[in-house]
Amino acid sequence: MSELVLIVEDDPAQRRVLEEMIRRFGFETLSADGGQAAIDCLNGPRGKNVELIVLDLLMPDVDGLAVLAHLSAARMEIPVIVQTAQGSIETVVRAMRAGAGDFVVKPAAPERLKISIENLLKVNALSEEVKRLQKRVGGALTFDDLVAHSSNMQNAIRIARRGAASGIPILIEGESGVGKEMIARAIQGESDRVGRPFVTVNCGAIPENLVESILFGHEKGAFTGADAKHDGKFVEAHGGTLFLDEVGELPLDIQVKLLRAIQEGEIDPIGSKRPVKVDIRLISATNRNMIDMVKDGTFREDLYYRLNVFPVMIPPLRERTDDIPRLIEHFITRFAAEEGRKIRGIDPRAAAMLGVYEWPGNVRQLENTIFRAIVLCDSDMLTIADFPQIATLVDGYEAEIPAAPVHVNVVPEMGGAAMIGMETAFDSRSAELVADGSGLGIPVVTDGGHIRRLEDVEADMIRLALNRYRGHMSEVARKLGIGRSTLYRKVRDLGLEEA
Repeated sequence: MSELVLIVEDDPAQRRVLEEMIRRFGFETLSADGGQAAIDCLNGPRGKNVELIVLDLLMPDVDGLAVLAHLSAARMEIPVIVQTAQGSIETVVRAMRAGAGDFVVKPAAPERLKISIENLLKVNALSEEVKRLQKRVGGALTFDDLVAHSSNMQNAIRIARRGAASGIPILIEGESGVGKEMIARAIQGESDRVGRPFVTVNCGAIPENLVESILFGHEKGAFTGADAKHDGKFVEAHGGTLFLDEVGELPLDIQVKLLRAIQEGEIDPIGSKRPVKVDIRLISATNRNMIDMVKDGTFREDLYYRLNVFPVMIPPLRERTDDIPRLIEHFITRFAAEEGRKIRGIDPRAAAMLGVYEWPGNVRQLENTIFRAIVLCDSDMLTIADFPQIATLVDGYEAEIPAAPVHVNVVPEMGGAAMIGMETAFDSRSAELVADGSGLGIPVVTDGGHIRRLEDVEADMIRLALNRYRGHMSEVARKLGIGRSTLYRKVRDLGLEEA
């Protein structure tokens, strides 16, 4: 999705030139013929979509400095490029002090304006990412900070906002990787516990014999190895929010203690003589069908109804494809900054490919895919070649995998080993095998003239394919005409893991 640029210019001819120029840069445009029209536009329904403003300073009714003052008063943190015919230092200094991010002198050169727009958008994106991280650390993340603009996600957020306004227990349901923890953090950020502790517990990653101690704590000497008192996650979250991720993985005996903690508002640390009162907001999450678990007897029915007072269902990424372009842009900005890479963006064809992929691992898979592409990218733009695994799984796309250097094998006339995998021509009159020197060779007979074992020839063929296609297993399997699982098995059986 292209960024929306607001053009504020009172000269109709200059305004049309800017509109055409900025559209050619790949951005959407919205125009205002004066300062007051710009303010009305920013306060209107499309104002929240404006990503950047190109602002003329000298206008008859409300000038550019007045527009900048309005932005500051309304706390609209939108990057602004001011343009002026004067180009005086005093004018530029006043505009920059008023909040402008850059300036151009009229008439603006296309390259100068394009670079200025791109740079300001990058700086703004990085600033937003820093603010988002600061809010997350401070327990003040809100739903407005999430990349969630599709109708499905907006419906889920609308429900979650209602739950955030109360202290009611919330159960967030959704597939692995959809962002359940981010929703939980946003619920706290819009509740009366904003800024308080937010404690996360991955119930599926805790050893079963340590679950009780980690959740409820223990006293010194309560069991072998308990050399000091441990408060536990409930006490850590006192006054704030406790987020139990993958709550369906809790053992049945711990489910009993959890139920009591929710009902009574107190816990029993291991070895303690008296219960401890705790004040927490409980949010749970699961990627499993809890109803089926209750029917199977692996999850307590009474606890399920205690946790599932206010359910929130998060849709998978394949059902919110409108968010994919924004998520891609968000992850590129973030990882390019973290890795110190100058990545301008993503090629439209590569973006289209990522948009039609189903993403079984959801947002987490997309995040890791972009991270890998950023690390491996050799240019300033992500292309299909940076997503070879995705390209092999999406119809109509194919990553260009660079071939390995070609080694020429010179084949002797009748005395040497016959070769396969190279361009050859057989001369029946002289019974000679002639190689044109343009391919790769695999010997099929030994120096003594005996046929090599099929297993050895197959191993050489797989090794050659692994080398030629740089270890891209999907591509190797496709070229060899075998399934990927079969290829992995053969690689393992033939001892070619290192190759």
